[in-house]
Amino acid sequence: MHRAGFVNIFGKPNAGKSTLLNALLGEKLAIVSPKVQTTRHRITAVLTEPGYQIVFSDTPGIIDPKYKLHEKMMGAVKSALEDADVALLMLDPRDRVEESFEMFDALKLKTPTVVLVINKVDTLSKEELEAMTERGKNWGKAKAIIPIAAVQKKGLKELKEAIVSFLPEGEPFYPEDTLTDRSTRFFVAEMVREKIFHLYDEEIPYHTTVIVTQFQEKDTLTKITAEIIVTRETQKAIILGEKGRSIRELGTQARKDIEQFVGRKVFLELFVKVRGKWRDNDTYLKEYGF
Repeated sequence: MHRAGFVNIFGKPNAGKSTLLNALLGEKLAIVSPKVQTTRHRITAVLTEPGYQIVFSDTPGIIDPKYKLHEKMMGAVKSALEDADVALLMLDPRDRVEESFEMFDALKLKTPTVVLVINKVDTLSKEELEAMTERGKNWGKAKAIIPIAAVQKKGLKELKEAIVSFLPEGEPFYPEDTLTDRSTRFFVAEMVREKIFHLYDEEIPYHTTVIVTQFQEKDTLTKITAEIIVTRETQKAIILGEKGRSIRELGTQARKDIEQFVGRKVFLELFVKVRGKWRDNDTYLKEYGF
């Protein structure tokens, strides 16, 4: 008997959704940063094992929409829920857990099977974990409650088993060597964006998007040009840094990750462009893939 189905990972920003996706696949597909709201798109990742195939989507964190961009992200959350056979709701023990339940309930959808995933259990005492599990049971929506520590890869086997048990019987949706339905260009842009989160403080990452404008496979290397879009001249100055120091560091760090990802040498060129209010402009949002 073969099982196959769609699984969506939900949670407040920073609950560890992208880290979990990367840990389950053993590949780096979703960008991970210490700042919230790094995932703006659904990333579909495919896990194929003997007997089952799980198609994962990592959705943007559940948030209250402040900008058009956020509204689009919440639209992605809603449509993802409706597509899924199983929804994983991830909790960070340090967050207000009830808030996650309320936000999930507020989506008012015909929810599929819900599996509650308590992440970062390495930070909890036995009593705290028991108390959290109890709160999950009282919520009453979850078919299973699984404690994990995504960074340490603890509890992943139990989580996979729980997910598979709820999947419908069926043939695989993708060939077995498929890892994701996103293009290499998409991941290159995400890797540059991840480095922006790590290298620049405060507001900068939230006003930034990255577009790959050129991706050429040459004989000895891959030539990539990317534009970093910001909303103000002052942000452009920060990204460039004094005498271009910051953007050079950004390029060096991003290039290393991209080379590992594409498996060959990369020549990476970065440009910074100012486009005011791109997060509230439908044309720009479409152009940037939202």
